[in-house]
Amino acid sequence: MEFVVVLLSTLAVTWLLQALLVPLAAKYGLVDKPCSRKQHSGEIPLIGGLALALTFFLVASIIFEINFQFVCVIVSSVLMVTTGVLDDRFDLSVRLRIVMQLIAASILVFGAGIQITTLGNLFGFGVIDLGDWAAPFTVLAIMTAMNAYNMIDGIDGLLGGLSIVSMIGIAALAILHQQTTPFFFSLILLSALLPFLHRNLQKNGTRIKKVFMGDAGSMFIGLVVVWLLALLTNPELSNKYVLQYGESYFGGASESKVRPVAVLWLIAIPLMDMLGIMVRRVVKGQNPFKPDRDHLHHIFMRAGFTPREALTVITLSAIWWMFVGLYLEYLQVPEVIVLAAYFCVFGIYLLCLKYCWRISALVRKVRKVETKQSVR
Repeated sequence: MEFVVVLLSTLAVTWLLQALLVPLAAKYGLVDKPCSRKQHSGEIPLIGGLALALTFFLVASIIFEINFQFVCVIVSSVLMVTTGVLDDRFDLSVRLRIVMQLIAASILVFGAGIQITTLGNLFGFGVIDLGDWAAPFTVLAIMTAMNAYNMIDGIDGLLGGLSIVSMIGIAALAILHQQTTPFFFSLILLSALLPFLHRNLQKNGTRIKKVFMGDAGSMFIGLVVVWLLALLTNPELSNKYVLQYGESYFGGASESKVRPVAVLWLIAIPLMDMLGIMVRRVVKGQNPFKPDRDHLHHIFMRAGFTPREALTVITLSAIWWMFVGLYLEYLQVPEVIVLAAYFCVFGIYLLCLKYCWRISALVRKVRKVETKQSVR
């Protein structure tokens, strides 16, 4: 019953905060304006991420006890959200954003003790313990996730939809392994994402004002995702976060670890999109952080898909890979096979990316449609 109360309360709080923040966005210039890379119409409030983070802090602090570890998570998140808001307003440099991401990730790793300590038995020769490399590896993982979710935010509903898929996957793994803490945290974020997605998919001029997530939201989501995945792979960390009513939601059942390789499938689309684009830019001798129009959703646009069609196909793909990961984890398929399957999928994606222009032309010819570029 508790999860129903959490879900409904979070929905209400997020909806209220969005309504309160929308008029403030225009007043303080926190809006997204059309430009050469953003072809939406009108100025759209960039308050989705801010409302999401505020809701998460408020609801989580009510159902969980406030302790040092939780405070470190909040401080790290606040730093990242603040950086995102400032970036949305003043367009910060890439270097400054990376420095702030490094600081936020370090607070989470060294303050809250969130570390990915093992990679599992990836190659069939025994468990790979990271040892002294656990902290820098986790910092890198957090920064990677923040940028992956930031880069995928290109058409209405995509960031929200993929984030919801990730949260559902995290909640499912938590249930599968009887882990109460990541289950409730993922439920809070999942519930907060739903009102945002509803507003984000609105058309301009409707009664309900359209909003964007902004860099504040995308980077916050990336940080939280890795934090929760670290909890899943190391249940001992979860014991530091105590529910107010002091009981395990799964009736005191023994918690078990999620194998690290399983979590890759939960963030497959954002991760592959970012890595694929960065590899392609490096090969071309370009700055890997330079914005362009070669992301997955851009490719769908060039292939003649409408934004809603692209959103549907990409989100369904994310759902499919999430279920693949959950099924492989449920069956406890050897990790070396799970990793090999993941690299095969990524290899196919890189191959498609290399020939994306030819594939796009072929798809347009088959669909008999003109190229559509209406992305924001």
